[in-house]
Amino acid sequence: MGDTVREIRAATPDLPVLVVSDGSTDRTAPVARAAGALVLELPFNLGVGGAMRAGFRYAVRHGHDAAIQVDADGQHDPTEVPALIAKLADADIVIGARFSDDTDDYKVKGPRKWAMVVLSKVLSRIAKTRLTDATSGFKATGGRALPMFAEHYPAEYLGDSVESLVIALRAGCVVAQVPARMRPRRGGTPSHRPVKSMIYLFRAGFALLLALIRRWDVPAAAEPAAADPVGGGHLT
Repeated sequence: MGDTVREIRAATPDLPVLVVSDGSTDRTAPVARAAGALVLELPFNLGVGGAMRAGFRYAVRHGHDAAIQVDADGQHDPTEVPALIAKLADADIVIGARFSDDTDDYKVKGPRKWAMVVLSKVLSRIAKTRLTDATSGFKATGGRALPMFAEHYPAEYLGDSVESLVIALRAGCVVAQVPARMRPRRGGTPSHRPVKSMIYLFRAGFALLLALIRRWDVPAAAEPAAADPVGGGHLT
């Protein structure tokens, strides 16, 4: 965690770094603070979706016009953050895609690959543009999507990747992608074992089905309000 925060701060010195401690019982909060991050401590575990919504609300309430999601395991390269931010000029959500014509060195096999292919094809049809990595954890959210996610970000399993994109697209947001390269994991435990991969396949399929049939009371995305000049800018 500490090394990841320090690397992000070195690559994007003008951007504040926020770590959401999702009811952690380890030393996540003090380690993140020591590395120079702001820390939002949740009183109990809300899961990925709940933690992401808290982060989006923090960004909106502090006048930021975009938020960049970076996983804590060190697989994302913070030097690629400016490319995501630049693409926000044309989109409300920008995905750092691990699978694209320019990034063929990251390989996934078996059921996980099947799930990712199906998810990407379905979401590409909804978005009316080619999306190759619907489950990427490396994203930039801004424009009309940021205030909407602060209120309506889903908390269910895989909702943070699958259902959130469906909600955004149905609300009229524009989703785009830029190539992003993955690095070896520095921490955490990968979930690529056969049994876990099969479970992922079924859960991903169920999450996609739920996203397509579920009706959210989300208004069409409006133009974003002007950012507070004191707290404006991007949040990582």
